[in-house]
Amino acid sequence: MQRTRFPAVFWVANAIEVLERFAYYGIYMGFGIYMEYLGYSRDQLGIIQSLFLLLSYMIPVFSGTFADRYGFKKVLIVSYLAYLPSILLLLLTRSFSGIALTMLSIGLAAGIFKPLIAGTIRAVTDASNKTLGFGVFYAMVNVGATFGPIAAGRLRAISWAYAFLAAAVAICLMLIITIIFYKEPPRRLQPVSTASKLREIYVALSDLRFSIFLCLLGVFFWMPFWSFFNLLAVYIDANLDTARLYNQIQSVLGTSVADFFSRVDQYGTRRILGETVSHDGYIIMICQVLVSSLIQAARPIPAFLVGLAIAALGFVVIGTAATLTPWLVFIGITLFAIGEMITSPRIQEYITWLAPKEKAGLYMGSNFLATGIGGFASGIYTSIYGHVEKAGHPEYIWYILACHLLIGIAAIYLFTKLAGQFTERQE
Repeated sequence: MQRTRFPAVFWVANAIEVLERFAYYGIYMGFGIYMEYLGYSRDQLGIIQSLFLLLSYMIPVFSGTFADRYGFKKVLIVSYLAYLPSILLLLLTRSFSGIALTMLSIGLAAGIFKPLIAGTIRAVTDASNKTLGFGVFYAMVNVGATFGPIAAGRLRAISWAYAFLAAAVAICLMLIITIIFYKEPPRRLQPVSTASKLREIYVALSDLRFSIFLCLLGVFFWMPFWSFFNLLAVYIDANLDTARLYNQIQSVLGTSVADFFSRVDQYGTRRILGETVSHDGYIIMICQVLVSSLIQAARPIPAFLVGLAIAALGFVVIGTAATLTPWLVFIGITLFAIGEMITSPRIQEYITWLAPKEKAGLYMGSNFLATGIGGFASGIYTSIYGHVEKAGHPEYIWYILACHLLIGIAAIYLFTKLAGQFTERQE
């Protein structure tokens, strides 16, 4: 089958996604460090993380239906108008309640935005280019997710206000690009009421097999997935020897690179900034298209389970970085990244291709239910991390997460064997 070329709106949508992930992860990856800087506990951090992720991934259940009715472009602009003032509020508030409400506002804006670009990709791809299209999209997600935390880390070393302002500038650029360049992809909009669309969600979720599958994904994939992002920056910053890590990076990549990811502490020692290296975006943006090409012929669920096993191994290696040598954290991140490259875009593609094009936003919104379940539950692991950290064994959290993924592999495998797999549409 000859691959269909991507239209211009595909690339515009991906550019918007880069900027949004720059802003989102620029704030979120360093948020645990920011809370520690303000003197708040791991338990308090876990509460905000849970509520933030719940809102971020439950709102798309509804915003996807609005996009199906009113069009992607209009709802994109609404999301920016909610995003910008919320980010700027971080400059003004320091109380726990104020920070919590501000992060919930950012979560609301992010939730409105989330299904729109994936829905655009679904609307402009077909059976010949869907896997590559979602691979490109996921690579662009990680371009933003890489440079956002790096920029925010460098800026927060000067002032946290600069880090938040950088995110606000990215949202402004998104608004300009959307107004000028984003053209609504060709598809049939749904001239039905919001209540009718919500009833469709109910009908979709009334399929017990589909609902159970979403719950399994939430508990056994998205919960440990989000725990990785919730914990890694704080773990590196607080529990690894970041001065030694600086020397190790310097010996391999040179002083200029090591300096770029570090700052001088109050004692004159150079230390790696936790959030600048505490993600896998820099690996995914390089390798995602290759990995997508390699696995595009594989069946979705077996490939997904293999990805979970690789991610579990990554957790184990991250844990050993605290007890053996700090550079092992990069091996662990790389393994987790390989697992994520196999699992996350593959499962998103799988679920969106259960839907006709006219209901892409609806089904992508339903997928976010699983992500919301996992995101909300992931805050539990932030609290557990606080307890094992106080006990002197912060690395235990990663071994617990690895066991969680292994149990998930068994649970999802048994479910698909007993209940059967779903059938993807080909139109």
